[in-house]
Amino acid sequence: MCTRYSLTSPHEAVRLYFRYLNEAVFPPRYNIAPSQPVAIVRDTERGIREMALVRWGLIPGWVKDPRQFKMLVNARCEGAAEKPSFRAGLRHKRCLVLADGFYEWTGPAGNKRPHLVRPKSGGPMGLAGIYENWLGADGSEIETMAILTTAANATMAPLHNRMPLIIAPEHFDVWLDCRPGTATHIADLLVPAPDDLLEIIEVSRKLNNPSNEGPQVQEPVMPAQASLF
Repeated sequence: MCTRYSLTSPHEAVRLYFRYLNEAVFPPRYNIAPSQPVAIVRDTERGIREMALVRWGLIPGWVKDPRQFKMLVNARCEGAAEKPSFRAGLRHKRCLVLADGFYEWTGPAGNKRPHLVRPKSGGPMGLAGIYENWLGADGSEIETMAILTTAANATMAPLHNRMPLIIAPEHFDVWLDCRPGTATHIADLLVPAPDDLLEIIEVSRKLNNPSNEGPQVQEPVMPAQASLF
């Protein structure tokens, strides 16, 4: 599962990493949660890479009334090509979710301990996503996305058996190119991140409240305050 993540890197560094062409200035966000507007990168019909804002929580195009549909925050990459809610997005509307960390929790309900998972080298990373355009009968339109997940690698396994699917920069072009109209050519990308890519830091329980925002939610918990996992 991936139900919270962050994007705190300078926008210039993010634009350089993802190589989108449109200008975009955005504030750092430390506690991004479902139903909020989030930044994605995708290819336009002309093959130009752009950054766009969509809502986190996929609504498939065939849904009649989004008010009666539970938003889909994550999609398991292993079966997405066969699932009615995800197969069109995986074939035709793949995107990258702009992030530089994501969160996972351990511990019992009521005493959850949050952990920040981020690249050891710092900076942005591209989470694999799919997006959809929902059109209402009255002409209203909602663009939404879901984050793809895969099996946990050795680093993540002590926290959870799933993790976001992370796309390496050298594979961005292949992932974003939806012109083939299939998902067969991206099968090799649907794998866990290398074991040495990420590091895990236990952080403040202030993160548990989605309304809390700011660097204080990423304050590390000192080893004397808690034992790992």
